[in-house]
Amino acid sequence: MKAVVQRRYGSAVFGELAVPVPGKGEVLLEVRAAGVDMGVWHLLEGKPYLVRFLGFGFRGPKSPVPGRDVSGVVKEIGPDVTGFEVGDEVFGTCEGSFAEYAVAPVSRLARKPAGISFTEAAAVPISGGTALQGLRGVQAGQRVLVLGAGGGVGSYGVQIAKALGAHVTGVCSTSKVGLVRSLGADEVFDHTVADFTGTYDLILDCGGGRTLSRLRKATVEGGRVVLVGAETGGAVTGGFEKSLFSLVLNLFVKQKFVPLMSQERGEIFDELRVLIEAGDVKPAVGEVFPLSEALDAVDHVYSRRSIGKTVVAI
Repeated sequence: MKAVVQRRYGSAVFGELAVPVPGKGEVLLEVRAAGVDMGVWHLLEGKPYLVRFLGFGFRGPKSPVPGRDVSGVVKEIGPDVTGFEVGDEVFGTCEGSFAEYAVAPVSRLARKPAGISFTEAAAVPISGGTALQGLRGVQAGQRVLVLGAGGGVGSYGVQIAKALGAHVTGVCSTSKVGLVRSLGADEVFDHTVADFTGTYDLILDCGGGRTLSRLRKATVEGGRVVLVGAETGGAVTGGFEKSLFSLVLNLFVKQKFVPLMSQERGEIFDELRVLIEAGDVKPAVGEVFPLSEALDAVDHVYSRRSIGKTVVAI
C-alpha cells in the first residue's frame, strides 16, 4: 500500500508498506481521508520532547505511519469485534491514517454522519471531539469566547457553543474572519487589528497566545478558562508549563482554569455525528491535499495558513 513512512523523528517519505492486519478489537480500514492538525507535526518531529515520554516513542515513533484522524470503509474485521461489519462507513481515530489502509480500534470509531463526504468526516474527530469536551456544561444564554476560532478546534467550538444556546465571540486573524462569521459567531474580533473586549462565562483558548492573567481578567467570577493547547513554548515542554501554572493559580482566584486532556472515544464521535446530522455542526474543511503531498499538508498547518481543518484525501 502507498503510505507516508516515518522511521525516525524529523524525517518521513512517501513510499510503500505492507497492508496491516487487524488484531483483537480492531478493524482494517480502507482509508478515504485523514485529518491534519498540529498534533501530527508534533509526532513527526518528536517535539516538544515531552511527547516522547507520553507513550509515542522515546528514540523514534512507535507508529511507522503518521496521521490519526481518519474516515473510511471497513474492509476486514478482527477477532472479538462487534457493532461493525465489512462495508460500514466510519470515522474516528487510529495510528497511521496517512496510508491507503490503516488498522483502527473499534472503541475509537463511529458511523460516518449521513450527508457528508469522507473528506468532511475526516475533519471531525480530534478537533470536533476536543471542542465538544471543552464546552461541557455550557448553558443557554452564557457568553463564550473562542480564541483561535478560525482553526480546527475553534471552528467546531463556535458551532457547538451556538448549538448549546450561547452568545459566541470568536477571535481570529484577518483571513479567517469571514469563515468565523459564517459559522454563526455573534461577534468576531480580528486580533491583528484589535484584541477582544468584555468578560465571558467560558473561554475556549485554542491559540495559547494570551497570558493566564489576561484570560482570568476576561472571565467572570465562577467562570472557566479551558486551555486546549499552546504552540508558544520551547522544544522541551512546548508550552505545557502554562497548564501546570494554571492549576496552581486555581488555588488563588475565583475563576477556574481547566487544562484539557481530550479523550478519543467512539461515543464522543457519535455525539458529533448527531450534531452534524441535525445540521448544528458542519465540518469547516480548508485545503485538501492528495496522499502523495501529505507532508506538504502538515507544513501548511504548521505555517498557520489553515482556514478551518486541513485534510488529506486518499
